[in-house]
Amino acid sequence: MGRTVKIFDTTLRDGEQSPGCSMNLNEKIEVAKQLEALKVDIIEAGFAAASPGDAAAIAAIADTVRGATICSLARCREQDIEAAWNSIRRAESARIHTFLATSPVHMEYKLKMTPEQVLESVAHNVAFAKKFCSDIEFSAEDATRSDLDFLCRVVETAIKAGATTINIPDTVGYMIPQEYASRIKYLREHTEGIENVILSCHMHNDLGMAVANSLAGVEAGIDQIECTINGIGERAGNASMEECVMALKTRADHFGIGCNIETTQIYRASRMIQTITGVAVAPTKPIVGANAFAHEAGIHQHGVMANKETYEIMTPESVGIPKNAIVLGKHSGRHAFEERLHELGYTLDHEKLEKAFEKFKILADKKKVIKDRDLEGLIGAVPVSGEERYTLDRFVINSGNTITSTAVIRVKKGDEMFERAAASDGPINASFHAIDKIIGKEIVLEDYSLRALTDGEDAQSEAIVKIRVDGSNEVVTGRGVSVDVMEASIKAYINGINKYFND
Repeated sequence: MGRTVKIFDTTLRDGEQSPGCSMNLNEKIEVAKQLEALKVDIIEAGFAAASPGDAAAIAAIADTVRGATICSLARCREQDIEAAWNSIRRAESARIHTFLATSPVHMEYKLKMTPEQVLESVAHNVAFAKKFCSDIEFSAEDATRSDLDFLCRVVETAIKAGATTINIPDTVGYMIPQEYASRIKYLREHTEGIENVILSCHMHNDLGMAVANSLAGVEAGIDQIECTINGIGERAGNASMEECVMALKTRADHFGIGCNIETTQIYRASRMIQTITGVAVAPTKPIVGANAFAHEAGIHQHGVMANKETYEIMTPESVGIPKNAIVLGKHSGRHAFEERLHELGYTLDHEKLEKAFEKFKILADKKKVIKDRDLEGLIGAVPVSGEERYTLDRFVINSGNTITSTAVIRVKKGDEMFERAAASDGPINASFHAIDKIIGKEIVLEDYSLRALTDGEDAQSEAIVKIRVDGSNEVVTGRGVSVDVMEASIKAYINGINKYFND
C-alpha cells in the first residue's frame, strides 16, 4: 500500500444540519465515541458559533474523545474563530476549520465583497486562527464554481497565512469526476506552497457523484476525504464515508491508497445514525443497506452457494455485519445476550446492559426467536443518557371505521400517575392528543413513520416521530419499538417529549 488518506468525518456538523437529523448532547457524544471506535482521523464536532448548545457539545466531545483530532467550523470572523477555539481547546488534538466563499455568485450576492476583500479576509482570519492553534484548515466555499486562477490566489494566501490543510469543496454538488480531478491538478501545478499542505475534498451529492468525485480527487492528489456516515448532510447529502472507505479497500488493486478506518465498525455506526436521527437508509444503499448482501435471483443464489466471490466483492463481516451464530429466545441468559451484543459491536455499561436485558426478557415473552435486527431495535430503545421523565404505564384504544377513535393513556412521572382520554379521527392522533393533555404543552407532530424491523407475524415495529414543542424551532426525533404498532407509536411520542426535556 502506498499513500494513506485521512478520513475527516463531518456527521456531527454537516450531517446534523440535514433537516430532521438534529441530535441532542448525549446523542452527539455517543456518535463521537462510535467515530472514535471507527478510528476516523478528524471529527468535525460542530459549528461553535452557531449556538451555545453547539459549543457545549463540541467541548464535551473534546473532553471525551481520544485518538482523533477534534475540529470546529468557523466563518472567517474573529468571534467565530474564538468560539471555535474555546470549544476545542481541551482536545487531545485540536483543529480550527475556517471558510469563506470564493465563487463570483457567492462573493457578489451573499458576501457582497470584492475578490480583493476576500483575499484580505482570508489572510487576516487564517493568521488570527493560527494564534490559537497550529492545525488550521481553510475551505474555499463553492470552490468548484470559482475562477481557477483566483482560487489559486486564495489558496496561496491561506497557505502563507498559516493554513495546514486546504479544502476544495464541491459545495453545491456540481462537479463530475474528471472535471474535479482536472481542477485539483491545476491547483497543484499553479499554487506556490501547495506541496507543503494537506489537500482535502468535501463533496455534496446533488448529482449523485459525491463518492465518485471524492475518489477522483484522491487519484489527483487529495490527501483527506470529508464525508458523513450514511452520506447524510445538506440537501442531497455528502459523500458517504462507508462507500469511500470500502471503495478504497475493495479496489486496493486500482487505488493503492489506504486509510485508518476500522471497517468492522461501519455497520454499527450506520445503524446508530439511523436510530438517532430516525432517517433510515434505502434497502439498496451500498455497504449498509438491507439488500447489500442479499441474493434473490436463483442464478445468483446458486453462484453464491458455490463460491461467494461469484457475486460478493466484499464480505458482510468486513463491515461489521455478524454471522447469526447464536439464536436467542426466552430461555437465553444474560451471558449469551451480552455476548451477542458484543458480536454486533455494542459495548454497554452495567446500567444500560441491565435495562437492555430487562427489555430483552419482555420481548422474548412475545417472540419465539430474537433476531439481530430485534436486538438492534431494542438497544436503540434503551436511553443513551438522561432522565426518562415520562414512561408509558398502559393504554386503551377504541377504534373502527364507523366510530370516532378514542384513546385512554396512563403515563408515569416519578411516583405519580396521570391518565387522560382524547378522541380524534384515528387511533394515533387520539393517543397523541391524550398525551398532550398530560404534558400540558403545545406539541406539533411534524412527521410520523412506521416500519417493521424484522419479518414474520411477530415482527417488531419501529415508530419514528418528529415533533416541535411549545413553538420551538428545533425538531425533536422520538423513537419507539414494540411488537404492537400502537405501543411503538405511543412510546416514540413519549421518547420525543423526554428528549425535549433533556436537551
